[in-house]
Amino acid sequence: MKLQVAKSVVVILGLFSIPLYGQECYSVLIHKAYNVMWKEKDMDGHKKALRMYEDAFELFPDSIDTSELNDASILAAWLNDHDKAFKYLNAFVTMKTAKNGYPSWKYVVGNDSEVDYKNLLDDPRWIMVKNIALKDKALFYDKLRGEEEEFYEVCKIDLERITDPMVLYDNIRNYHPYKLKQKQDYSLTFQINDSARTSFFIHLPQNYNPEKKYPLLFFLHGAVRGNRLADFQLASWVLFDWNRYYTKYAALNDVILVFPRGSKEFNWMIPDDGFFMVPSILHQIKKTINVDDNKVFISGHSNGATGSFSYLMKQPSSFAGCYGFNTYPKVFTGGTFIENIKNRSFINFSTDKDYYYPPYANDQFTQLMKSMNFDYKEYRYDGFPHWFPQFDDSEPAYRILFSDLVKRERNPFPKEISWEFDDDCYGTIDWLSDIKLDTLVERKSWHKELNFKIDKWLKYDKNDNIIVYNVDRKAFDFPRKSGKIKAEYGNNVFRIETSCITSFSVNISPEMVDMKKKVQIYVNGKLRFSKQVGYDRDFMLCGFEANRDRSQVWVNQIDVFINRH
Repeated sequence: MKLQVAKSVVVILGLFSIPLYGQECYSVLIHKAYNVMWKEKDMDGHKKALRMYEDAFELFPDSIDTSELNDASILAAWLNDHDKAFKYLNAFVTMKTAKNGYPSWKYVVGNDSEVDYKNLLDDPRWIMVKNIALKDKALFYDKLRGEEEEFYEVCKIDLERITDPMVLYDNIRNYHPYKLKQKQDYSLTFQINDSARTSFFIHLPQNYNPEKKYPLLFFLHGAVRGNRLADFQLASWVLFDWNRYYTKYAALNDVILVFPRGSKEFNWMIPDDGFFMVPSILHQIKKTINVDDNKVFISGHSNGATGSFSYLMKQPSSFAGCYGFNTYPKVFTGGTFIENIKNRSFINFSTDKDYYYPPYANDQFTQLMKSMNFDYKEYRYDGFPHWFPQFDDSEPAYRILFSDLVKRERNPFPKEISWEFDDDCYGTIDWLSDIKLDTLVERKSWHKELNFKIDKWLKYDKNDNIIVYNVDRKAFDFPRKSGKIKAEYGNNVFRIETSCITSFSVNISPEMVDMKKKVQIYVNGKLRFSKQVGYDRDFMLCGFEANRDRSQVWVNQIDVFINRH
């Protein structure tokens, strides 16, 4: 063994002229072999890559993991060396699970397995290996289902039996069916539609106590066009590497972390087909975990940061605040109505070498935010590219994020609301709901389009150097006509101004009005409603079932229709 280690050091020194030992040395060798495997496409290249893997296995037998054995088996299959291919196949199937938790069966019965191993499919040994993998897969999913069932276990509370609506209101506000959880980490399925499903991963505080309410932070991944839906996730995929500081500071501040998995078709940026996912996942979680309704947040990187910004623009009611690393602050499925930031907050962590959204545009955006006194902050980190979270120097940004998160709370009953939208799907914000557009009428003078021009962008040249180039583009697109509503309340009186709106509903809470007095609603200067409002039992039950929000509880709703004339 001593001779082997000494030999390994000489090999590494010869290749790289740097002293590497143990796992570090093995990782370098495997990385080189992997690059040769996928860059050199001919037979000689495949033989060379396989030799490199085998040299690494011989020198460091204690470091071998399933992914490297998988690569070696694929190379041997490409080379039609069946005996060697099955030697490595059997080795990693026997391992069952990789050191990072990745199941071995996935390599044999995954999406690309029959392409990778097409030369082995007629060999009887393939059926044997595949049967082992299928058995392990069934056991793996049985375990996941058991964990999922345990996660959703709650104490049964029958709200339907409560006939007194005022008692029901108090019971909803104090609803508590929560139980202890057996694990800290859960991979949970999420049904998108009849034919598609994905997963979300939830990481609880280490000593989760169901008697305590916890802040919750969603992290939305980037590269949505390059991702596939996955019906399970592993801790090693989401809690470390680029997300290591989320994990670190969530632990220090007792914050629940949630990681949804999106794809090109279903995500939080474009198209709109997957935009419902995050609110729906939150709804599922609130059924079984004691979440502080007024401390739910969203963050993300790149496309995920754009997603976080999009929830702020289109559907912020459930959230207290939003964050983004290397954000493109734009809604890609419609208009970007930046005055909607008035209702919540956003913190952007940008870099000066970012091709995704350049510093010049960020400067203009931030200036616009400051001129309107919005709750928006930008922190610029110079010298870093788009993949800023990869660097250790990004840690101070996470300290800022969690420092803000700890102090910030949603006001579930804001005194003022300003909301603009161009799709009836997003006509709800806090105590205003079901707002409907009427874009055939002329917009009011105060209903103005806010935009700015971007004239410089960044890109990489053929030598991977970042360069500045000139552009001529507007920051935001407005493909459809929008409607806008401004509203405020005080002393049981609601005053509401509308532009291009045909109807809306005002949700009522005892936290907002004196239920013993009349509620008055003025719309565009005219009194449209003046009555005492009671508690509606069925409305409360339906509302709570829809959102599981124990803080923002509506006891009744007043529908208002606007006459064009």
